[in-house]
Amino acid sequence: AQHPATAVPAARHEAGVELVGPGAVPMSWRINGRQLQAILEPRVTLLDALRDHLELTGAKRVCDRGTCGACTVLIDGRTAYACSILAIEAQGRSIETVEGLGTPEHLHPLQAAIVAHDGQQCGFCTPGFVMAAKGWLDRRGHPGGQPGNAAPTAAELHRALSGNFCRCGTYAGLRPALLAVASAAGAAVASVGAPAATAAASAKRPRPAGASEGA
Repeated sequence: AQHPATAVPAARHEAGVELVGPGAVPMSWRINGRQLQAILEPRVTLLDALRDHLELTGAKRVCDRGTCGACTVLIDGRTAYACSILAIEAQGRSIETVEGLGTPEHLHPLQAAIVAHDGQQCGFCTPGFVMAAKGWLDRRGHPGGQPGNAAPTAAELHRALSGNFCRCGTYAGLRPALLAVASAAGAAVASVGAPAATAAASAKRPRPAGASEGA
């Protein structure tokens, strides 16, 4: 039995809707492929849950009002400000933070490109930029996106990262780094699709009269 001071109160319902709070309640999230749990008050934001209770400190608290992008994470593949979402609302969804990308020994291509292009200074905003860029690159390969586009424009990138700000002014390194990764990803997709396209074209080419099927 739980100690009275830490016991979780029984669920309450009103008009068929479960009421929670104001005390702490059990919560569970799927983060970077792992199922994590904590007992928190319903008012706790996802950012506070990540940083203060789950030891995932990559997302940074800067403005704390959803304007700077330093706390950007991916929720169900879409970019989101962790400071503007309640932790309790993020349950049942797939959450990805910068900790789920690479390691110091094996950097994610986005991280490696930023280092190579000297795209960071204090580094406080960098995780948010990495996650926003990853969300953008992932969407480019989804149906309705731009699969195989080997030459993304600067305007596309500016729009994709318009919700992220760097107070050190490292855009001159960040933007070329991210464009390089996007171009490489597009070229890779194009090269994978080329043999299939060639084979399809060959299959449609008429055979000379009298040629056998195996010719």
